[in-house]
Parts: sequence; structure tokens; C-alpha cells
Amino acid sequence: MEKKNSRVKTLLTPGEVAKRSGVAVSALHFYESKGLIQSTRNAGNQRRYRRDVLRSVAIIKIAQRIGIPLGTIGEALGVLPEGQKMNAKAWKQLSSQWREELDRRIHTLTALRDDLDGCIGCGCLSHRDCPLRNPGDRLGEQGTGARLLEE
Repeated sequence: MEKKNSRVKTLLTPGEVAKRSGVAVSALHFYESKGLIQSTRNAGNQRRYRRDVLRSVAIIKIAQRIGIPLGTIGEALGVLPEGQKMNAKAWKQLSSQWREELDRRIHTLTALRDDLDGCIGCGCLSHRDCPLRNPGDRLGEQGTGARLLEE
């Protein structure tokens, strides 16, 4: 019978973190440059990550997948005291904030989709009446002439 090593490695190389988290080493470096994760350096000046970075990377990837900006992710992760793992209470608070943001986005996208269906249905794409481009002809109140410029 093979004897298992009971010692758990406390520091991981970037390659080990990348393999375990499913992100590229370059992504880890990027996250670190944005202050989302931290590493230490060994005697050979090589990066080493604490094991809890795996949880942080998982949170970052989840947040990115739902469209949370990196700045917002950094603010959320920055609330935790250094070295403290995200516990269930902190995760619940964080996820409820992100849920509210998701609900707002869903509402906005649903309204946009419904308005888009109306435009496609009428076929006019009128600048005067288009609920997407000029709802309620609000631009007409500013006088005649072009008001919108495409960038």
C-alpha cells in the first residue's frame, strides 16, 4: 500500500495555481498587477502564492463571468482582512450585492430586448419615435438638426 504524504504544501508556484484554478499564469500576473491577489517571493525571487489564492481566483472568475468589473471585484476582495479566508457570511454579503447588480442588468437588457423587438417589428427605425435611439423624441426638444454623433 502506498503511503500518502500528510504534509500539505502551504505555498504554490504560479504553475500549480494555474493548473488547479484553470487560469493562465499570465492571468495570475494580471490579477496581481490589479491588486486582486498577492504573492510572495522565495529566495530565488520566484513568485509563490498562499493556498487561499485558489479561492480568490475562483471568486474572480465567477464575478468576471457575470460581468462584474475588475475594480468592483477588487473593492469586494479588499474588504477582507489580509490572510483571512472568505467565510460563508462574507460570501453571502458579497453575492447579494452582485445579485442586485445582476438583477439591474437583467431588467435593463430585458427592456432593451423588448424595445428592439418593437423596432424590428415596425421596420421604420424612425429617429423621431425610436424608443432605443430617441425615446419620446427627447432630442427634438433641443431644436432641429443633428444631436447624436457616432464615435
